[in-house]
Amino acid sequence: MSADRYCVMGNPVEHSRSPWIHARFGELTGQGVEYGKRLVEPSGFAEAVAAFRAEGGKGCNVTVPFKFEAAALAARSTPRAQLARACNTLRFDAEGIFGDNTDGIGLVRDITVNAATAVAGRDLLLIGAGGAAAGVLAPLLETGPRRLVVANRTRDRAADLVSRHAALARRHGVELAASGLADVPSAFDVVVNGTASSLQGDSVPVPPGVLRPGALACDMMYGAAARAFLQWAQAHGAVARDGLGMLVEQAAESFFLWRGVRPPSAQVLAELRAIVDGQA
Repeated sequence: MSADRYCVMGNPVEHSRSPWIHARFGELTGQGVEYGKRLVEPSGFAEAVAAFRAEGGKGCNVTVPFKFEAAALAARSTPRAQLARACNTLRFDAEGIFGDNTDGIGLVRDITVNAATAVAGRDLLLIGAGGAAAGVLAPLLETGPRRLVVANRTRDRAADLVSRHAALARRHGVELAASGLADVPSAFDVVVNGTASSLQGDSVPVPPGVLRPGALACDMMYGAAARAFLQWAQAHGAVARDGLGMLVEQAAESFFLWRGVRPPSAQVLAELRAIVDGQA
């Protein structure tokens, strides 16, 4: 069977588990896919995408720091990607480049299905207002939390993100607000860290008072990059969860966009978790 080519583009990208995930999706669904990873120079994203298309590539995932650039390249995109102004998935077809952001639906599925935690009617804190946080805000609002606060070091950036999503929040009856990190309100049932604080060696950017007893605290990263946040959350009585489930679930949504087939994400997550835990 001939294989269609896909890849993940980013910088850094060597650590990515996406090639293993998509190879496993292909095996389990009988889809012919070949998936690699490409390290892209900071100023060379558009050129890298053009080169991959010219080589016959059918689409790519996009990771830091290129999600905003990916959105700008897409001639067409989903409403959630348009709100985020960031794409993590590009599909190449006869009409050009189609963009989506599957991060949010991946996070929501991991929280509500894999972690069996209800979001509707509850209080949620999203830390950060960069590409990662922007990509998940719309799907989080669509789950219908009672209140959602976006907290960021630069409050104006959080306010801009909130402003773009205000109409969606109203449609779903969600109280949506922006906050700086110094004046973030307390306390929340679900706290999602969308910053790269652990990667940069920084301390957790919010006080422990944001956590209600038994709150679910999710880091959108996994492995060593999530360790400090997870340890902090556990030390303050929260249920800690890394971003591995989100990674698999967003990949499943990308795979569906490309192939029209929904892969068995729960099985692949269990297999990947066993691999990661065995290497810890």
